[in-house]
Amino acid sequence: MTVERGQPWGARGTLPAHAVVVRTDAEARAAVTTARRAGAPVPALGLLGGDLCRTCGGRGDEARLRGADAAVLPADLGSVLLDGRQHWFVAHLVARRSWWRGRVVAAMNAQFLGPWDVAPRAHPNDGRLDLLDVTMGTADRWKAWRRLPRGAHVPHPGIAERRLAAWQERFDPPLRVWLDGEPMGEVRHLSLRVEPDALTVVV
Repeated sequence: MTVERGQPWGARGTLPAHAVVVRTDAEARAAVTTARRAGAPVPALGLLGGDLCRTCGGRGDEARLRGADAAVLPADLGSVLLDGRQHWFVAHLVARRSWWRGRVVAAMNAQFLGPWDVAPRAHPNDGRLDLLDVTMGTADRWKAWRRLPRGAHVPHPGIAERRLAAWQERFDPPLRVWLDGEPMGEVRHLSLRVEPDALTVVV
């Protein structure tokens, strides 16, 4: 069940015996993809790094994961069709040709994208993705880029913000897509949705 405002999230515990320990969002996505393609349950993920780990308050301390005082948290999973091909992501999807011109779309399950606080209100277990759709000019992008580490780039009239459970779009021309930092090539048709509570993460 997704987290509710004012209610506790997750519980104290230890890393399950068959969990997979990962150090990046890309490693987490690989573990999810392997399980899903095999038709197997997604294993619990012990997070030692990456943007989802940071969003969940992870410390990168493996001894803590294996102790009795780790945080065991339910989390949502991003599911996306890229030109009809199924993929998943744990932290974020980015579609763009350039950071500095043209459209930039970010679908955030995590709050952070590297050093940037892209989606300050994002929560990885609220049953929604925070979608930011950027169409601003170069001068405004430069100003926003300087504010990104503090999460002070929004609100802005050139950044459309939505919180949604599903979304479809056709890019013309196609945009390059990255899932959890990994390039997926150019994409014309994109259809994404949230899978609530699909993950168990431990930090």
